[in-house]
Amino acid sequence: MHKIIRNAILGLVIVTTGTGALIAQPASSPPQVPGAAITSAAPAVISTNIGPPKIRFATPVYDFGKVKCGLMVKYSYVFTNIGGQTLEISAVHPGCGCTTAGEWTKKVEPGQTGRVPIQFHSPSVSGPVLKTVSVTCNDPAAPQTVLQFKGMVWRPIDIIPQNAVLTIPPDLPSVSTTVKVINNSEEMVTLSPPEVNNASFVVTLTTNTPGKEYQIHVATIPSLSAGYVQAQVTVKTSSTNMPVLTFPVLVTVQPAIVMSPPQVVLPSAPLQAPTSPAITIQNNSTNELTLSDPAINAPGVEFQINALQPGKVYSVKMVFPQGFELPHGQPVEFSIKSSNPKMPLLKVPVTQLPRPVAPQAPQAAAH
Repeated sequence: MHKIIRNAILGLVIVTTGTGALIAQPASSPPQVPGAAITSAAPAVISTNIGPPKIRFATPVYDFGKVKCGLMVKYSYVFTNIGGQTLEISAVHPGCGCTTAGEWTKKVEPGQTGRVPIQFHSPSVSGPVLKTVSVTCNDPAAPQTVLQFKGMVWRPIDIIPQNAVLTIPPDLPSVSTTVKVINNSEEMVTLSPPEVNNASFVVTLTTNTPGKEYQIHVATIPSLSAGYVQAQVTVKTSSTNMPVLTFPVLVTVQPAIVMSPPQVVLPSAPLQAPTSPAITIQNNSTNELTLSDPAINAPGVEFQINALQPGKVYSVKMVFPQGFELPHGQPVEFSIKSSNPKMPLLKVPVTQLPRPVAPQAPQAAAH
């Protein structure tokens, strides 16, 4: 009897040991395919299968390295739903117009992955680049995720700065600036004399380092009229990558004195109540400004002048009485004398809104 029980126990141990050995055997690996491309995937994240949806990006910051200007850079951000309910991506908003989003994964079940494809076009940028992309989803803990897309854009020939911006104060006859042309390629590059499409500018070329670095001097002609002046500079090069370089020139010529507003507009006549418009007189010159002999060619109008910043900023307050109406056919303007020889007499016209048209009564039908 004891022998039978001992044999039975021994058999049970043998069976149990065999089963354990069977479970411990590793699964066989799939065969390798020669020449197959290696692709990156999201990290193995197992969903908890409980709670709300939860988004997790494998690479929220992507560095594309160094690329040549004008090339398209593409990348897909991989994300995983590590929550317990369906994750929904409702919107993807790139931070600027040179970055666009492709067709992204709209719904992702728990434990599954999705993609947000982004492409960046660099036709006019050079140097370090940092772009952002906002992803909106139904994850209550992270309803909006900001992804980063950065790197370096390389241009064979750089123009620094890319725009020549100038401001001419009223006391200076002209101003100038310089623009550098830097050759980043390995080939030696020569430049032809620059040309400008506006006779208000003079451009000259200087060689800093032969074949590598140049300087373009941009100057305005003396005594330009107040306002805005634009031009474009063109330079031909020996480079096959960039045979022609261009950059804009933008100039602001400040007036000696600025009147704001340039025109006073009154409510429609007759005025229902006294009206008190104000005019600010700004002196842009380095010399102090004095004002005298204020006048307005309309009866019953009062005015008061205050020096907000003596010699620089003045305020003129006018009071038009109740019932005032501009004389028919007679231009009305406020005027004041100035100590600036370029603008000895300052004028501000006064206009009035037209009377409202009364609605016409309906005509009776003829019998």
